[in-house]
Amino acid sequence: MGGLATALALAKKGFKKVEVYESASNLGFVGAGIQLAPNMARILDRLGVWKDIEKEAVDLKETSIRQGSTDNELGHVDLKYIRSTYNYPHMVGHRSSLAGSMYEGCKREEGIKFHFATGAGEIKSWGPNPSFTAIPRNGEPYEVQCDVLLAADGVKSTIRDQLLRLKNIDAKIIDTGQAAYRIMLTREQMQHDPELLALLDRESVTRWIGEKRHIIAYPVSSKQIYNLSTVQPDVNFAAAPEATYTTKGSKPQMMEVFGDFCPMVRRMLDLVPDGEVCEWKLRVHEPLPFWTYEQTALVGDACHPTLPHLAQGAAQAIEDGAVLAVVLAKLPDTSPESIPKALKVYEVVRRERAYTLVELAAASGRAMHLGEGKAKEERDRQFAALKEGKGPVPDKWADADVQKIIYGTDVAKVAEEEFEKVFGEV
Repeated sequence: MGGLATALALAKKGFKKVEVYESASNLGFVGAGIQLAPNMARILDRLGVWKDIEKEAVDLKETSIRQGSTDNELGHVDLKYIRSTYNYPHMVGHRSSLAGSMYEGCKREEGIKFHFATGAGEIKSWGPNPSFTAIPRNGEPYEVQCDVLLAADGVKSTIRDQLLRLKNIDAKIIDTGQAAYRIMLTREQMQHDPELLALLDRESVTRWIGEKRHIIAYPVSSKQIYNLSTVQPDVNFAAAPEATYTTKGSKPQMMEVFGDFCPMVRRMLDLVPDGEVCEWKLRVHEPLPFWTYEQTALVGDACHPTLPHLAQGAAQAIEDGAVLAVVLAKLPDTSPESIPKALKVYEVVRRERAYTLVELAAASGRAMHLGEGKAKEERDRQFAALKEGKGPVPDKWADADVQKIIYGTDVAKVAEEEFEKVFGEV
């Protein structure tokens, strides 16, 4: 998401030669549902791709936080105010729609060229003329030289790891001890269960919570698919962090993990065909002291991987791309001194915000996963107050004050306004 957004944003700012090296052989996207928050929609609209995404997305009108074991509602938040407050709704859609629309936007730009089935290997130079070894899946490695190197290669970023070794910094991958199941149920699978169909037809996101576990679910693809994403203890977390992050899961194990959740939830999980359980390891990275070096910068999960509890991972990567395009377009010249300073403006504008949301996401997860004790009692007291229209929402994703921080900030506008000042200081 970060790479596509960055490429498209640069092209929209007039850059004529943007080359994207992608390790996948094509962009025939798969994946699960994704939340399309207003801060993301604002940028995508400016890039000319939002309308296509919006057509099949579902406009959320409410969220319900429920006790997993009983299905009793703990809290309810009306979300209809979001559109009028932030000019864009909070929608949900399919990852393939989001990525596919950005890719189609890129293909409309003459200045963007894709190199598929080609990974990035060793960095030969970080600047003033960055270069790296491109490794085609079928072919001989070759060297690529560029003016600016932007690494959007994810939580397992090889570019980040090389940069940290260069600076002798030991920032570790953190295994959270949590995993997620990604589940997509079709209308056809749910059609014989009126209670489940009612969930699919509702413009609502539902979160069922329990000790160390939760499930968040919502309709996507014009309400033809019900998307469920879970978080639970990773019983296989002893595997090395370098192991694959997505693995084939066990349906019996999944049913056991959520065995004390209410019958309706268990019926949903039981609809997943045997052999089609996808388990996703939740791993993050220690905060980095810097994101840029010479004429190279890290983007998205390469520098700020985020737990899914705020639904901001992709949005933050897209914000990175928008800010990079602003600061590089405002360069007074392309000297070896100016480009690194512009990249530092990107870091200054983005770093504190991104890491604030990383911690907010982690805190929200901790609040949702409380076991019996005083902390849970206080959380449930807040939920009870919420029913009377008072106090904060323990689920940070649905809290108006947190939404103001996330949705109310136009990062591209901040970059425009702060560029001259920060450029002169770095």
